[in-house]
Amino acid sequence: MTNTDQRALTQAERRDWLRLIRSENVGPVTFHRLVERYGSAGAAIEALPELARRGGRAKPILVASKASAEAEIAAHERNGAVLIASVEPGYPAAMRGLDDAPPLLSVYGNAHLLTRPAVAVVGARNASVNGRRIAQGIAAELGQAGLLVVSGMARGIDTAAHEGVLAGEAPGATAAVMAGGVDHIYPPENDDLYRRIVAQGVAVSEMPPGTVPQASHFPRRNRIISGISLGVVVVEASPRSGSLITARLALEQGREVFAVPGSPLDPRCAGPNGLIRQGATLTETADDVLAVLADMLRRPAVEARPAKGFGGSAPPCDDEKAVAAARSMVVEGLGPAPVAVDEIIRRCQLSPAVVSTVLLELELAGRLERHPGHRVSLLG
Repeated sequence: MTNTDQRALTQAERRDWLRLIRSENVGPVTFHRLVERYGSAGAAIEALPELARRGGRAKPILVASKASAEAEIAAHERNGAVLIASVEPGYPAAMRGLDDAPPLLSVYGNAHLLTRPAVAVVGARNASVNGRRIAQGIAAELGQAGLLVVSGMARGIDTAAHEGVLAGEAPGATAAVMAGGVDHIYPPENDDLYRRIVAQGVAVSEMPPGTVPQASHFPRRNRIISGISLGVVVVEASPRSGSLITARLALEQGREVFAVPGSPLDPRCAGPNGLIRQGATLTETADDVLAVLADMLRRPAVEARPAKGFGGSAPPCDDEKAVAAARSMVVEGLGPAPVAVDEIIRRCQLSPAVVSTVLLELELAGRLERHPGHRVSLLG
């Protein structure tokens, strides 16, 4: 999508977009495939029952009603929040072209800040005093350089990053990406921080208002943190932490990864030290980040492009006979362990468009799960 493709949704279109993404088994990837195939969210909604049936679903798929979509839009309006679609000018440019970009972002606060170039600062919840101090300093300097500093408002490094940006006589701008609804403050002790963020910065979520965050929401939240940003700075993180998930997602999205080194005796430093060994930029100050991003920051905002060479990015196929002939072959190639979509294409000797369509049908039927890195697995 280019800048000339951007437009504001009509009220009816916004309702249809919300209905489609809130319908059963419709995730961001499938949403974009459906709209691409049928031309509009409204037409895609009409096609959902038949597509799910073809994928092997026995009972009717649950399609979000007009009333539920209108109620969610009204809830945003009551809270002073807005819904920004991925085709609209206010949507973060860096995230717009990603395969799993949220079709709609719930935004509370100063929405215009999402058009700024951004860098994420993330790390351990049980951060050390020194780790928090470093995060505050790096975040403050990035904010003063005019960047939007993105984090997840979690305890520890995330909180320190937000606070670092907001402190001082000339505070910068920060964005909190929420795992629950944009209006649900988590953790609760960050109530005051949240209110300062929405007053001076912006809060973002893809979940409906009032949603209480659950464990499964955090990886989805993390891909937005990295997706909005040009790069991700990791300050203290255990080897299996959510911050390292964010770093991995950043690499898959083509983002820069920065890591603050630490003592090998501190398990919280194992994550960043490991990232440095794998090629992440060793980072001690914001200048290390700005030096790497200098060329990108001198250029106008560039929209991300879907990764090349992945069959999952192919548009769906309209040849129903070809799709019907391929269904059993694709299902046989799937299993409970995630496999790359490209591998399915190679193994089955099918076109990317045909495989994309079969996967779409299986997902709508509740038989397929999508994983980061354009991988899929069969459910049940």
